[in-house]
Amino acid sequence: MENQTQVTEKNNLATCTIPVTGMTCAACSARVERGLKKLQGVAGANVNLAIEKATISFDSNQTKVEDIITKIQTLGYDVPVETLELVISGMTCAACSARVEKRLNALPGVQEAAVNLATNKATVKYISGLIHATEIRKTVEKLGYKAQRANDLSQDQEGKARQKEIRYQILKFVLATVLSLPLAWMMVTEVLGWHQFMIDPWIQLALATPVQFYAGWTFYRGAYYALKSGGANMDVLVVLGTSVAYFYSLIAVLQGWKTLYFESAAIVITLILLGKILEAIAKGKTSEAIKKLMGLQPKTARVVRDGEEVDTPIDEVEVGDTILVRPGERIPVDGVVLNGLSNVDESMLTGESIPVEKGPGDEVVGASVNKQGSFTFRATKVGKDTALAQIIRMVEVAQGSKAPIQRLADRVSGIFVPVVIVIAALTFLGWYSTGATITEALIHMTTVLVIACPCALGLATPTAIMVGTGVGAEKGILIKGGEYLERAGRLDTIVLDKTGTITKGEPSLTNLFVLAPFQENEVLQAVASGEKKSEHPLGQAIIQEADERKLPLMETAEFEALPGKGIRFKLDNNLWYIGNEALAHSLHIDLSPVRAEKDKWEEDGKTVMIAVAGDDLAGLVAVADAVKENAREAIAELKEMGLEVYMLTGDQRRTALAIAKQVGIDHVIAEVLPAHKAKEVENLKGIGKVVAMVGDGINDAPALATADVGMAIGTGTDVAIESAAITLMRGDLRAIAAGIRLSRQTLRKIRQNLFWAFIYNVIGIPLAVFGLLTPVMGGAAMAFSSVSVVTNSLLLKRYNPSI
Repeated sequence: MENQTQVTEKNNLATCTIPVTGMTCAACSARVERGLKKLQGVAGANVNLAIEKATISFDSNQTKVEDIITKIQTLGYDVPVETLELVISGMTCAACSARVEKRLNALPGVQEAAVNLATNKATVKYISGLIHATEIRKTVEKLGYKAQRANDLSQDQEGKARQKEIRYQILKFVLATVLSLPLAWMMVTEVLGWHQFMIDPWIQLALATPVQFYAGWTFYRGAYYALKSGGANMDVLVVLGTSVAYFYSLIAVLQGWKTLYFESAAIVITLILLGKILEAIAKGKTSEAIKKLMGLQPKTARVVRDGEEVDTPIDEVEVGDTILVRPGERIPVDGVVLNGLSNVDESMLTGESIPVEKGPGDEVVGASVNKQGSFTFRATKVGKDTALAQIIRMVEVAQGSKAPIQRLADRVSGIFVPVVIVIAALTFLGWYSTGATITEALIHMTTVLVIACPCALGLATPTAIMVGTGVGAEKGILIKGGEYLERAGRLDTIVLDKTGTITKGEPSLTNLFVLAPFQENEVLQAVASGEKKSEHPLGQAIIQEADERKLPLMETAEFEALPGKGIRFKLDNNLWYIGNEALAHSLHIDLSPVRAEKDKWEEDGKTVMIAVAGDDLAGLVAVADAVKENAREAIAELKEMGLEVYMLTGDQRRTALAIAKQVGIDHVIAEVLPAHKAKEVENLKGIGKVVAMVGDGINDAPALATADVGMAIGTGTDVAIESAAITLMRGDLRAIAAGIRLSRQTLRKIRQNLFWAFIYNVIGIPLAVFGLLTPVMGGAAMAFSSVSVVTNSLLLKRYNPSI
């Protein structure tokens, strides 16, 4: 059956079938088989190379499925893990999400499950050979909730379903309000002593019953499924509290007693329904960033086919299509400009409002705006591969993630409701034993039940993460998840890669010094002609300068690379040497005429090349990788924030110190091979520092992964999402400080939310225990506690982390 797990029991042995990847030959499958048979409790193992599956019989008392998976991985092979995202409706509080999460994590084959109350989504990582997605979904439904695959629902469908649910809640709230108002007015007049406004008990019963069992039916349903699965949630508290008031009053009507509490039950349900509506609306606003991003992509593209312009639905655009974009239009997909010139606003991607000039060969990004000029481009990435689609997916994953700080709230939520029920029971016994009537004791117990709220605890962290990551996405700061956001808020050390991070990563010729009788353009032309065959990045900078001066490159002969020294070539019957000081010494060239310039340039962090023509010193050429604009300002800002800043580079120490001096960095780690960068980051972590590594997201991948937080900066359209915890879309170094400030501010909001969620219950429950609150006051407080937490998170939308 499709929905049955492939772990079965027979003759006291369990049998499971697990997919295995990475096997290339029969020797691989035999090795896995032998390794599995060595596990304690394994009675038999059969590995099928053709279908890449292992079938294992084992004693479940001695060996667990997890042990088998670990063994396969230690043998050097992999067990593929799939991810299922479910949209869950019906969860009302943190106890609900905690119960669903606990049940999913207990399923065989589920590696990890996380349930987010704010997004109403569950993310489940599972092994397909041990459990099927259908079984996971049905497990959620057995708990009393509705579950659908997120892939089966578009963002628009999710929004419509949410709006439909809100409309239904509003309908119930309006009905409850209409029926509760006479009871509320009666309660007010009774307090004021206007007894002439008292309503007949049978009419009170008629008014309260629809509120209790129609408007409040969702609470009864939720409580039933919670208790059925052995748990308890907010619904249980509401049902217990209001049912005590309602059924006591019903008995009172039948017995002819005067004291009734129909109004308490009806008003509490009405207020909680109002709170849930406000909460749903507020939660919808936390995901507005996703909606904005999704709304950026055009619905159609103007594709040029057979010389004709055809408006084509965006889903039908293919890689390789030629697309025309006119002024003021959004670019539909990612691509490379073929013809035309324009300025493009890429602020949706980078947060930078200044348009970028685009011409033939330049990359353009889908959803950016063509400001002026028409151009055609070739589509290179479409659908889910575009930069915008990757950003949306990254933000969705981040908003569904959990931060470590939420663990405390999760633990409290798991035991919260049972503890409250015990406190309520003790409240009843306490009041009754000290002389209160049964009626008074019941009312105090009811107040305890309805004031306790685990909702705020469950919403405190995820709503802040949703808003924080959304704000970041709008500013070009992509944070992969709550865990990294929390770590970024605690950073104390920033390690900056030099090339491409502090510097532009594009060497250029900065100085040229020649000796008579040589001419400046003559030396530059000769050096550029020789470097044409070297393909060295520094040589390319010289060639670019010659091209800008319109100096044609000449054909050279007898080219030879001199390892560790430079190059040699013949030009116009003259033998030229271009290289370092070691090359000059080997040629017995006196450098005293150029020593002052050479030393000064090298102190400034430039790479100096000596040009020799035959036996004569011709001059010096200096090349440097220019420091980025605002680099010094950005590093000063990081230091003002209390962060230690290090520069990590493979350059010689003298050059590295010169660059560091230019930008104001005090700590330099130089002459480090790319493979050893991760080790240097590890050393900083080893002395207790919380480290962020900032690099290009590709060449520095090991160091980015080793750091507490890896930041890829200025990666443009080729988003290095996999290599970094945080991707800063702008090349501006000031984005680092902006990202850290946003993380700190979000972490501050989470702490505020958790404080108010805890303090609400710490203060409210004792007040209810000692009879200082009525059930109606308790219901109102409960209704608005979670709303206040979500509202506090929404205030983060006003925060601007940019410079």
